[in-house]
Amino acid sequence: MSLLDDSPTAVTNVAEYTVSEISGALKRTVEERFEHVRVRGEISGYRGPHSSGHAYFCLKDDRARLEAVVWRTAFSKLAFKPQEGLEIVATGKLTTYPGSSKYQIVIEQMEPAGAGALMALLDERRRKLEAEGLFAAERKQVLPFLPRVIGVVTSPTGAVIRDIHHRIADRFPLHLLVWPVRVQGDTCGEEVAAAIAGFDAIEAGGTVPRPDLIIVARGGGSLEDLWGFNDEAVVRAASACSIPLISAVGHETDWTLLDHVADRRAPTPTGAAEMAVPVKADLAAALAALHARNAGAVSRRLEAERRTVAATARALPSADMLLALPRRRLDEAGGTIGRALQVAIARKKGDFAAVAGQLSPVRLEAFVSQRRADLRHAESHARHALTTGLQARRQRFERLAATLQPHMVRARSQEGRHRLDALAAGLDRTFTQSLERHRQALATATRMAASLDPTQVLQRGYAIIRGADDVPITRAGDLTPGLRFEVEFADRERRQAVSLGEAADSETAVPAQKPVRATRRPVRAVSNDQGSLF
Repeated sequence: MSLLDDSPTAVTNVAEYTVSEISGALKRTVEERFEHVRVRGEISGYRGPHSSGHAYFCLKDDRARLEAVVWRTAFSKLAFKPQEGLEIVATGKLTTYPGSSKYQIVIEQMEPAGAGALMALLDERRRKLEAEGLFAAERKQVLPFLPRVIGVVTSPTGAVIRDIHHRIADRFPLHLLVWPVRVQGDTCGEEVAAAIAGFDAIEAGGTVPRPDLIIVARGGGSLEDLWGFNDEAVVRAASACSIPLISAVGHETDWTLLDHVADRRAPTPTGAAEMAVPVKADLAAALAALHARNAGAVSRRLEAERRTVAATARALPSADMLLALPRRRLDEAGGTIGRALQVAIARKKGDFAAVAGQLSPVRLEAFVSQRRADLRHAESHARHALTTGLQARRQRFERLAATLQPHMVRARSQEGRHRLDALAAGLDRTFTQSLERHRQALATATRMAASLDPTQVLQRGYAIIRGADDVPITRAGDLTPGLRFEVEFADRERRQAVSLGEAADSETAVPAQKPVRATRRPVRAVSNDQGSLF
């Protein structure tokens, strides 16, 4: 029998499966054989979560490659987010993806592969945040000297909050606000970041007092226990907080990223309480010492000023010594003033008597007589001088008249006549020129008047309508029905007329009147004789 059977149907006992049946059988076998597994490998091909919220990448080592997926619900619960090249230990279920005939692990939990990997991740995250300037010293705020309200972010059931409360109560009792959070686990970072932002969002003056200082505290632990305080969300929330913040996470040797971004780092939660508030008793003692020093300084200053005033008072002269010299001068002046007054009165009386003797009537009459004689002498002297001067002027005139001979008079008359003739000729020429100019101006005015004469316009077929008192009518609206007016033509004839209005129908027509006899008014002729201007 030939191996190549040309018959349409070959006989076989092998079971026949569809592709879906094979894929489903493989899927069940893998999921039943491997339920929860822990796989160690390096993350490869990670590009962040998909738009749906799921994350897809691969786990690989030096010889194999395994597809991995983290669903959206599990991705939000991861202690840290996947990063390219990070070696992790993933816990999840193996399954297959029938659409591409691949097997994959559905990751439910994920942790770095040992402390070395955690430190590498922590160092990489620290360098990234430091490059953004979140750890810069100029961003850090000054802690308040004496806060009134302190907000504490920690677990409400641990020993940390009790240590902080007791330490603050011993040093300086004040108001504490506690925001309870988990200080370890997957949700630690998210809750701490929300607590810091919540304290910062409290409005001043509300029902809940706004803290003046925030303390984020936790006890000591391993790197994995403190990992929540290395979360990037916690660091960014602390950087954006406007309230000064103290980081008190772990012990002296424990460091987290929150310590770098906080305004102050405390080695322990108890140390944070000591940084937050001063000792009330020390403040009271310091105030008392300052008060005592101030009182002593004031007393010493007053005593020194009192001694200075006393010394100055001893150096000053007494009032009697200051007034002795003025009093003596006053007494001397009082003794001499009476005698000086009597001497002055006597001298004034003598001066008055001398003046009164000069003012007797006899001396006045003699003085008036002397002035009258002087006046008469001056009058006679002036009259003699006037007569003498007039006679001298008359003699001088007679000498000048004698020197004027008849031929000299005739020569001067001839010269005057020539000058008079020349002036007469010039006057005639000026008169003729002025007359010509006036004639030309008159002719110009006559032509202008002729051009403005309304009769010249009437010659072209126009007429002038005049109303009462010969007032010209220039608008049709002024012709009211029944108005009498005159029409003047080019030949100076005037005819009377009556206005009929716009609609001269049978109802509104003006009754017929007797024809008015045209009266020709004499027109004043314009004379061309303008008369003489001179």
